[in-house]
Amino acid sequence: MSVSKRPGWDKYFMDIAQVAASRSNCSRRQVAAVLVRDKRIISTGYNGTPRGVRNCSDGGCPRCNSDAPSGSHLTECLCSHAEENAIVQAAYHGIMVKGATLYTTYSPCLLCAKMIINAGIVEVVYHQRYSIDNVSMALLAEAGVKVRPVEDDEEL
Repeated sequence: MSVSKRPGWDKYFMDIAQVAASRSNCSRRQVAAVLVRDKRIISTGYNGTPRGVRNCSDGGCPRCNSDAPSGSHLTECLCSHAEENAIVQAAYHGIMVKGATLYTTYSPCLLCAKMIINAGIVEVVYHQRYSIDNVSMALLAEAGVKVRPVEDDEEL
């Protein structure tokens, strides 16, 4: 019997993030994040409206349900970002994220970058670049947070 090739850790956690993104109720973009410490998932999050608020896909966020161009009118968006939700979900359950690695389907925006830094997350691994992430990437680098794209890794 042959054993199929096992995915490396990066691919494994990013694949889980991709599945978590399918839970997003945002009508514009489905994004997810997975927080990992010691090769164990400690929290997940996906983007969407806050708990108890009508889902974005049901008209809950006026900005997401408008024709506003990508990257515009962001202060009007009611959705919480995937990275934000992963960090907040950990806090909600009393789980420390200091020293963790964050796997995310898109590189973080500026607000999420500030949360990542202040939460003590040490590394961000992303699948795709977010179109307006230049300032956030520079801020993460200045703060000493390692940021890198996911690698096509071999079995580890």
